[in-house]
Amino acid sequence: MKFIISSQTLLKHLQLISGVIAPNNALPILENFLFEINNEKLTLRSTDLDCTMETNIGIECNDTGTIAIDAKMLLEFLKAFPEQPLTFMVNNENNIVKVISEDGEYSFSFFDGNEFPKTPILNNEKSININSQVFLTSITQTIFAAGNDELRPVMSGVFCDVSSGSINFVATDAHKLIKHKVNEQTEEKTSFILPKKPLNIIKNIFSDYNEEIKINYDQSNAIFSFNNITVYCRLVDGNYPNYEQVIPKDNPNVLNIFRSALISAIKKVMPLSNKSTNQIVFDIKGNLLNVSSVDNDVNNSALSIIKSNLKYDGEDLKIAFNGKFLLEILQSLNHEELTIKLNTPARAVTIEPNDELNNTIALIMPIMLNDE
Repeated sequence: MKFIISSQTLLKHLQLISGVIAPNNALPILENFLFEINNEKLTLRSTDLDCTMETNIGIECNDTGTIAIDAKMLLEFLKAFPEQPLTFMVNNENNIVKVISEDGEYSFSFFDGNEFPKTPILNNEKSININSQVFLTSITQTIFAAGNDELRPVMSGVFCDVSSGSINFVATDAHKLIKHKVNEQTEEKTSFILPKKPLNIIKNIFSDYNEEIKINYDQSNAIFSFNNITVYCRLVDGNYPNYEQVIPKDNPNVLNIFRSALISAIKKVMPLSNKSTNQIVFDIKGNLLNVSSVDNDVNNSALSIIKSNLKYDGEDLKIAFNGKFLLEILQSLNHEELTIKLNTPARAVTIEPNDELNNTIALIMPIMLNDE
């Protein structure tokens, strides 16, 4: 079997799918790229069993076959070549590939492509069409809030709650929660949990695209298709918590504030906070917000006062947060004016962009106030 392909085109496509490969694999075959040749079409594939990614390239070939080549070795090999045609000559009798370039010949071994895991086949599949940039925004604004607790795997991904005419993207780790709503024409009510790894891979790809993507899914797997790229992922199994139930609807104390001012104040006091709790304290009195932190172990203290660009309607309130979590939420929001609704020092707080879209809401749980 013989095929001819551009060195840089092959390298670019292999780099695209290389992020799926795990650093340590129990199965040696998973450390390889699969080459699936079908006449003038080459399909490249990589997988870690939970996530599979493939892309297609046009080649000069009149043969068919599959081989698996060591991923790390092949990437390093191709990086050494400037743009030029490479001829791959596959000898199935001794499992050797010979590569002929403009100035040399190189040989290396390959695995039988039939040993490579097959892509999943969907049963009773459903589908959603969504713009790639809309999907990218939805994932970017939620994925950071997903948990890492192995005892609660359903919180380790982004929950897609599909209803007639909209999709809610939700992520939580039980300390913070983000819900981002997208208005899309959908066929029926359904839901599924997308794991973080494939979403991070897709997020990196989508930054360069602005087009329609198709998501096919069943009870176990989802398939993302766009351009000549396909991503397969195993869905997170389990029932997602009732997120609507935990979002308070009637917090009486309302703080309107500029996001940049609040981020600036938090960044000033965070370095002096206790390293185990990351506690920062809001002390709200009238139209004045004191943001402070204390670390009694090393006699650190900090106070940043916000006097302008805020309006408060409610009772005087002192409440503590994990500053790291709060900063993550604020940095994920893309609107300058925010509405923060509070209740008591022990009740959940909501944060919403003060815009006309009204499609994102964040929730953060306070932490216990330490005596200063």
